[in-house]
Amino acid sequence: MFAALSCVLLTLLVSQAQALYFYIDGPVQKCFFEDLPKDTMVVGHYKATQWNEQSRTYVDNSEMGIFITVDEVFDNDHRVVSNRGTSKGKFTFSAADSGDHRLCFTPTNVPSTSGFLFSGFQVGGIKFELDLAIGETSNIESSDKDKIQDVVQKVRDLNARLQDVRREQIHQREREAEFRDQSESVNAKFVRWTVIQVVVLAVTCAWQLSYLRAFFIKQKLT
Repeated sequence: MFAALSCVLLTLLVSQAQALYFYIDGPVQKCFFEDLPKDTMVVGHYKATQWNEQSRTYVDNSEMGIFITVDEVFDNDHRVVSNRGTSKGKFTFSAADSGDHRLCFTPTNVPSTSGFLFSGFQVGGIKFELDLAIGETSNIESSDKDKIQDVVQKVRDLNARLQDVRREQIHQREREAEFRDQSESVNAKFVRWTVIQVVVLAVTCAWQLSYLRAFFIKQKLT
């Protein structure tokens, strides 16, 4: 009776607010239902904390995990989400068809704890906080959309920088090719000029030798 009342109250909370929390007695599955239209995106952020008797507060437990399932009740409990996460995280799914969806959460790696008494009622040892954002697929949660836009902008900036680098590389290759052509042209001219100088020098030496030989013969010095 109390469990059924809890489910009803939980359903009312879900229909009226995006943020809610409830208590779980250790590794016990807790479920609630959502009637979702077709093509509806659901983004859920959750956090689970465990009751600490010494501090009398709910504290984080790094070893605790959360098993999340989402089933399409109208389609023979077809499972669309089966996720094992940490004690704090996020899950998303999109409703393929209209109808009731059962969302279940099961703590793992935790002992069975009785929690504490509050106004005569036993409160569970696990406090589960859930924040749901429900909307059309095109209207994703604004914070997530901002993050996606930031990532997209960063990718665009990186692509622009990559294009700049590629253009700079092409420009450097063109300058390198131009410089290489100029160097080869200068080297070729230098070689030709050197050959011309050697030829002129050889012709000059030959002419001088021939002239001196003729001079010495004429003067009868040889």
